[in-house]
Amino acid sequence: MSQLKTFFAGATTMASALAAVFVLTGANDPDRKANFDEITVGRINIVEPDGTKRLIISNRAQFPGTFQNGKEIERPDRRTFAGMLFVDQEGTENGGFLQRGSIDANGKIDSGLSLTFDRFRQDQALQLINTDSEKNHRTALIINDVPSFKVTPMEDHARFREESSKLDKAGRKAYWDKLAEEGRLSVNRIWLGNTTEKGSSLQLKDAKGRVRMLLQVGGDGKAEIQMLDEAGKVTKSITPASAG
Repeated sequence: MSQLKTFFAGATTMASALAAVFVLTGANDPDRKANFDEITVGRINIVEPDGTKRLIISNRAQFPGTFQNGKEIERPDRRTFAGMLFVDQEGTENGGFLQRGSIDANGKIDSGLSLTFDRFRQDQALQLINTDSEKNHRTALIINDVPSFKVTPMEDHARFREESSKLDKAGRKAYWDKLAEEGRLSVNRIWLGNTTEKGSSLQLKDAKGRVRMLLQVGGDGKAEIQMLDEAGKVTKSITPASAG
């Protein structure tokens, strides 16, 4: 009997504790608002009233995969980053912010930050990126021409990679060239950033991703504007000397 009384006493205490937690967190009051000076969490999911995720802020260990129409698809390759993921009303990823930075026992640097904005149901149309390694440091603004999801659904990208992997080198090139010619692939149109030679560059490209105008300042401080043809040949060059 004494053991039974002890069991009920423990159960009552547990129930009281749980009730206190629900009261403090406002679980029984959907209109309750709470203010905190500081919270420490591994991940925060911002959701709509129906539960649709709209913004996810996460550490590296709990970083999500990608979202398509409300379903999460595993992306183990993202587990090296922490950051934020943007999700639209239908539950599809439409951009995010990823960041990481470390140096190993051998002094090897692995650092990167990327802020991206995707076209609807598609890949990134705008990216601000900064990477740092032992070989080089790159900071750039990248603008891409991305095909509509009606032309190239996101799931096609995995199929393209799988099909091309079965081909030899020449076959892979022909495969990707054909997709590009059909307008099935994203094309970089504007690239603005630093160069490996300590310079800076603005590249303006045509619909096929070919540089047609190049504004650059070299590491030596010399400035130049180049206009190029479809084959990449410089047809006109403007320098301070030629301009003046």
